[in-house]
Amino acid sequence: MARKIKVALLSKACVTGVYRSKLDEIINHSDVNLTVIVPPEWRDERGILPFEATDTTGYDILVEPIAFNGSYHFHFYPRLRRRLFEIDPDVLHIDEEPYNLATGHAIWAARGHRCKTLFFSWQNINKHYPWPFSAMESSVMHHVDAAIFGTRSASKVFEDKGYRGVSKVIPQFGVDTEVYRMRTNAKQMGSGFNIGFVGRLVHEKGVDILIRVLTRMPKDVRLNVYGSGPELAALRDLTESLQIQDRVLIAPWMSSDKIPALLHTFDVLVLPSRSTPGWKEQFGRVLIEAMASGVPVIGSSCGEIPHVIGDAGFVFQENDLFALEEALMLLYSDISLRSELGQKGRKRVLTHFTQASVASRTVDLYRSLVGIS
Repeated sequence: MARKIKVALLSKACVTGVYRSKLDEIINHSDVNLTVIVPPEWRDERGILPFEATDTTGYDILVEPIAFNGSYHFHFYPRLRRRLFEIDPDVLHIDEEPYNLATGHAIWAARGHRCKTLFFSWQNINKHYPWPFSAMESSVMHHVDAAIFGTRSASKVFEDKGYRGVSKVIPQFGVDTEVYRMRTNAKQMGSGFNIGFVGRLVHEKGVDILIRVLTRMPKDVRLNVYGSGPELAALRDLTESLQIQDRVLIAPWMSSDKIPALLHTFDVLVLPSRSTPGWKEQFGRVLIEAMASGVPVIGSSCGEIPHVIGDAGFVFQENDLFALEEALMLLYSDISLRSELGQKGRKRVLTHFTQASVASRTVDLYRSLVGIS
């Protein structure tokens, strides 16, 4: 019997239950023994995201205290070194950017163990960070055994930074296509048209563009915004100033288990992100969730969005209100086009973005790190 690869996965993202379907796919590979380390909660501009308990079979979850919770750059797990002695992994998979203290601390904690280490990055802009982040990034790139990049553009950034180690391009998470399913009931013309947005309410997500475009569309078009963040008050003020508050719903962030049903209430999902000097869209996970659900998608040209959508939806030039209006009106007036793009989206996810595919490629990397073909 072939020996099992013991993997410790450090991931604050896995506080969210739906993301852990990737873990079920990882342990479907019989040569992997998996332990996942997560914080009891994560805090960001959406508020407090508590650990979502779900039934787990086949792997262990350790809920570990986290220091500086809510600080993207400075959080870390104080007891990690002790945990690694207990787990004794072959591979420590650090699901964090290399310039974060959590990653640098985990690489340090792994010293003295025989385990291989790897980090994950979405970083798609070649940024030069101030000390101590620059020092942490340099140290991690020097000491780590491998890296996973969410996109080819992220891989190119680290190539330019001088990283020459083992690397693979694999999205952080795919979609569980048993959870995100095609809707069974077709919507009829004349029953209104619902535009959806799910995400952070921050300037770079471009929700204000969606609100403004609504003033140019027929009266039976509604906008449904689900999320939270620092732009919440400004967005509500904008709807009132445009006198369309009766056509706009701005609702709080939903737990991950409610998102699949929510997506089925949309006729189209829009991600109108805009680039800033320090940010561009790294992936846009809600796009593949909507595509898996058979919901047509429209996205801006920001960052990775066009590569995620491919030919399964519409892409408009970021900040171009008129181009967004044109794409929305095409879908508003043509229900067969909605169905066609919904089917294309589902097919694209099944080909490129399933949790099973992401897990399989990740396990292949684990095997290569420990010398198993």
